[in-house]
Amino acid sequence: MDLYEAIKGRRDIRSYFKPDPIPNEVLSKILLAAHLAPSVGYSQPWNFILVKDADVRRKVKEEAERQRARYAGLLDEKRRSLFNTIKIEGIMEAPYNLAVTADCSRFGPHVLGRITMPETCQYSVVLAIENLWLAARAENIGVGWVSFLDKERVKEILSIPKEIDLVAYLTMGYVTFFPEKPELEQKGWNSRLSLSELVFQDAWGRKPNDDLIRCLKDVRL
Repeated sequence: MDLYEAIKGRRDIRSYFKPDPIPNEVLSKILLAAHLAPSVGYSQPWNFILVKDADVRRKVKEEAERQRARYAGLLDEKRRSLFNTIKIEGIMEAPYNLAVTADCSRFGPHVLGRITMPETCQYSVVLAIENLWLAARAENIGVGWVSFLDKERVKEILSIPKEIDLVAYLTMGYVTFFPEKPELEQKGWNSRLSLSELVFQDAWGRKPNDDLIRCLKDVRL
C-alpha cells in the first residue's frame, strides 16, 4: 500500500473485528515498524505488552465501561444520546490487545535532547504507535486506541511497574472492512477542520501567502 493511501485509509477501529489470528510473521513486522520509529536521543523508550488472556481483557473492559459511564454523566442530554450510539472499544472482540509503555529512565537521566523537553519521552512512544498503526493498515489490520481508561488501574491489571508510564492501550485485528470516513464523523460527533485554517507562517495567527492557502484548500491525497 502506498504511504499516502495508508494515511488516508487509517481508521480508529472499534467494531468490525474478525476473530482470525494475526500470523506471528505479520505481527512481528508491525511491531518492527513501531520499533523503527524515531526517538529523542535514540532512547527507544517503548515496550509492547501483548494481551490475549480473556480474564485480563475483561478487567480492562470493565474499567473502560466505568469511565464511559463517568464521561456520559458530564454531557447534556442531546450529546449523551448521541454518545450512547458510539462504540468506544473492541477489547473483547479484537484478537489482540496491545499496551504500549514509556520507560523514561532507559539509558539514564540525561538522555540527549530531552533535558529541556522531558515529555519527548512519551512523544517518542506516540511516534512508534503511529508507525505501528500505518503498518497495520498496510496489512489490512485495524487498530483502535482505547482512551476511556484510568492508566493506574490498567497498570495494576497488567503489573506494569510504577515508574513506567502507560501511553496507549490498543486493540488490533483483521476487520470486515474499513469505514470510508472516521466513525465520529459518520455519527455527526465532529468533522474535520479545514487545513488552510490551521497553518500559520512566522507567528501565531499570521496567515501564509495566498498561493499556499489556495494549495492547502485544494490539496488531496
